[in-house]
Amino acid sequence: MATFVFGLVLLLVGSMFYGKICESVMKPDDRKTPALTKTDGVDFVPMKTWKNSLINLLNIAGTGPILGPIQGILFGPVAFILIPIGNILGGSMHDYFSGMLSMRNNGMQMPDLVKKYTNNAVFNLYNVFVCLLMLLVGAVFIYTPGDIAATQLFGFSGSASAMSTWVIYAVIFVYYVCATMFPIDKLIGRIYPVFGAILLFSAVGVFICLFTGGYHLDNVSLANWKGIHPGGQRLIPMFFITVACGIVSGFHSTQTAIISRSMTNEKQGRTTFYNMMILEGFIAMIWAAAAMAVYNKGVAIPFGEGAASPNSVVGIVAKDMLGQVGGFIAILGVIVLPVTSGDTALRSLRLMVGDFLKIDQKPIKNRLSISSVIFVLVAAILVWAKMSPGGFNTLWRYFAWSNQTIAIFAFAIITIYLLGKGHKIAPFMSLIPGAWYAFITFTYICNAPIGLNLPMNVAYGLGIVFALAYSFLVYRKGVSMYASKAQLEAAPVF
Repeated sequence: MATFVFGLVLLLVGSMFYGKICESVMKPDDRKTPALTKTDGVDFVPMKTWKNSLINLLNIAGTGPILGPIQGILFGPVAFILIPIGNILGGSMHDYFSGMLSMRNNGMQMPDLVKKYTNNAVFNLYNVFVCLLMLLVGAVFIYTPGDIAATQLFGFSGSASAMSTWVIYAVIFVYYVCATMFPIDKLIGRIYPVFGAILLFSAVGVFICLFTGGYHLDNVSLANWKGIHPGGQRLIPMFFITVACGIVSGFHSTQTAIISRSMTNEKQGRTTFYNMMILEGFIAMIWAAAAMAVYNKGVAIPFGEGAASPNSVVGIVAKDMLGQVGGFIAILGVIVLPVTSGDTALRSLRLMVGDFLKIDQKPIKNRLSISSVIFVLVAAILVWAKMSPGGFNTLWRYFAWSNQTIAIFAFAIITIYLLGKGHKIAPFMSLIPGAWYAFITFTYICNAPIGLNLPMNVAYGLGIVFALAYSFLVYRKGVSMYASKAQLEAAPVF
């Protein structure tokens, strides 16, 4: 238990200091935000700080901070140290600067930010990745909450042959259509407070029971500090691919534009972006600890059995700690997380496509034309994943890898922006985690069966080379941007 408590203190205290540093670098001021200058009643809608923060939390916190830690804790109590460190230095910083850059650029979507700070080639590559990720998120976040609802709430089989499974999927699907189409304050802004209350109950309830229920949590020791996985998985890179949303998630940068378009003051950024990611890290810590408590009671579900297998652990943890009624509500909280990420993922994809094609999003017929194509593709992926043997496991692995790969683009533009502003030390706040995840993602795809399936030692070498090349190119781009700006400002005026 001591390691878990230390990790929580590290998360809280570290975030207070590093969050302040991030804010001091960005220097938020009183300039008018896009919500005030571009109000359109659909996507640019001024909303209160508490509502923006809650929506952002529910946007970014899908099944990642639950299913990821449930699988990641199999590496041992070292997870209680790696999650807060990665969250503070990587994830929360990533979310804060992504959100602030969007707000500073009139609510610009991440693809346009990538284009502005890099070049057309990187922009086109990013678009391929981000569109793929959004579609995968939409499918995954129908599949996982649907199956948890079917098996843990209603006692159904959750099988592909059961009509109940497809009815539950259809209900979530229809909600996604509505959330994608309607103005943000008409549905999402009204229903999220209810979802937030359910989420808060589940997280706090499980947290309290960890200390009052007589559960045992392992501590870091000389024997387990390396993160030894029972299935033989390597801590690096697998842990950082598995535990995404509690540490770093590229998906989050795609969601920041939604909230940057409804914030009324830049000074709300630290609460809305940075602190909400810290709160997601807290949720990840809770479920990692809860999973360890259950594993120590004899339940063992290794990562290799598939990403959907931890669903059963969710039910065991919730009902064992909170009883039947409390467990039922806690499971609702777990279902809420992916549902409230899937809806805004598809909403943001609709916005990205609209921005790319220069289609006005205010007329409902335009939103409908884009959304219809998106939902046909999501439905096709969902049916394939459910009907194909091993389909969902393959879907989840590509989703996890592409999610982390997207993050290195966001880290890159943050670094380039800071270098372009003439900062000397601050750019390394994003360049170092960007290089780390360049190494992690490239190593993983080189070694994984869904990738090149190369020996791990070869994959490590290629990952190092890729990370060095990434760092060099990003730093050079930022320095050249600053030099060009300095030359322009020094040029004589005629």
